[in-house]
Amino acid sequence: MNASKILVVGAGVFGTSAALELRLRGHSVTLMDPGPLPHPEASSTDVSKIIRADYGADTFYARFAHDCIPAWRRWNSKAGRTFYHETGFLLLAGEEMRPGGFEHDSHEVMTSLGQDVERMDGGRLRRRFPAWTSGRYPDGYFNPNAGWAESGNVVAWLLTLARKEGVVLREGERMEALLEEGSRVAGVVTDRGVEHRSDIVVVAAGAWTPTLLPWMGEALRCVGQPVYHFKPADPEPYRPDRFPPWAADIANTGWYGFPAQSDGTVKIANHGRGFPVDPRGKKVVPDEVDQWFSEFLTETFPGLAGSPIVRRRLCLYCDSWDGDFWIDWDPDHEGLLVATGGSGHGFKFAPLIGSVISDRIEGKANPWESRFRWRTLGKRRTEAARME
Repeated sequence: MNASKILVVGAGVFGTSAALELRLRGHSVTLMDPGPLPHPEASSTDVSKIIRADYGADTFYARFAHDCIPAWRRWNSKAGRTFYHETGFLLLAGEEMRPGGFEHDSHEVMTSLGQDVERMDGGRLRRRFPAWTSGRYPDGYFNPNAGWAESGNVVAWLLTLARKEGVVLREGERMEALLEEGSRVAGVVTDRGVEHRSDIVVVAAGAWTPTLLPWMGEALRCVGQPVYHFKPADPEPYRPDRFPPWAADIANTGWYGFPAQSDGTVKIANHGRGFPVDPRGKKVVPDEVDQWFSEFLTETFPGLAGSPIVRRRLCLYCDSWDGDFWIDWDPDHEGLLVATGGSGHGFKFAPLIGSVISDRIEGKANPWESRFRWRTLGKRRTEAARME
């Protein structure tokens, strides 16, 4: 397609990756976000996200994530620093792994992809990773071709690259409504009444999407998932070589976590159904969640139990009804492309998601676009993919 004037709304990982890729392809690109950037309430922010290809029996996402890992390594080289830390990933089961279980099926798919994964029974787990003193996880495996990324720093780096390449960044401007001329979208109107015109509008606003585009409220919802940061007196047992990113019977419990950061803090989170949140309001972690986390630590990591909570937040997810991303033209609003629905597992695809979005805009075939097309609501698939 010819070069277009494109306005991208939302400077999270979807929007920023798309803006950068579109600019590199020769389009005139403006990136709009209320800021500050990286936005502290965006799901792309925080200090860390898990990078892994372990997706149960879902070979589509497993292969997509598998292809992203070499791209993460290339980003490290391009940046001249380590954004992606390939520390490996522990996927643990609450009972012996069996066909149909998330851990078993992940193990089988990883093996089929040529990953050299290491089976972990309870004894081996405690010897290799001593912080795991609980006997609740008698089976699982360690995948060395995985790790975690410095999420907020990655978005900041992408924003720097976008500016350098000529993306116009409108930080501090908030989309209020689409600027419509008949059936066609011709830009957006800000909350201050300013019109910004463009040939194409990309709404990549994450959890804010169903608020900005209310007709998508049935397909997308905003939920908050609790994320806690603890400060143990001795962080050494939780350093990456002894305490890599992990998921503990994730499909049944929702628990996952990360190694200690350089400042000694340990991040632990849960991905359940979440708490319904209006992204325009306050994002407050309910009081009872402290006790919930405390009980988990006491049972699983006694050495962390009682450690001070240095930060708690609700990570905002834009959940699609089926857990798949939503990257396609709006059939009822010509010129509007929606790129959202990260559903709590989108960040790991950052190195390739900009190309998926850009190819959809340009009408080019992309091997990963099929699951992200506009679709009608149907039966929800069993969802065990989320953890960031």
